Amino acid sequence: MNSFKLFVLLSALLLLNGCVLTKVVSVPMRLGAAVISIIPVVGNTAHDSIDEAAEIVDDVPL
Repeated sequence: MNSFKLFVLLSALLLLNGCVLTKVVSVPMRLGAAVISIIPVVGNTAHDSIDEAAEIVDDVPL
C-alpha cells in the first residue's frame, strides 16, 4: 500500500507541473468564451477579451 501512495504522489507531481496547471485554468476560460460568443453584438468582444486573458494565463512561468 505504501508504494501505491508513492506512485499517486509522483503522478500528481508530474501532472501538476506548470503546463498542465495552466491548461486546467485556461481551458474552461476558452470554453466559456466559446459559449459567450453566441450572444449577438457583444459576444465576439467578450470572447476576444476572455481569449486574451487565457493566453496570458498560458504564458505564466510556473
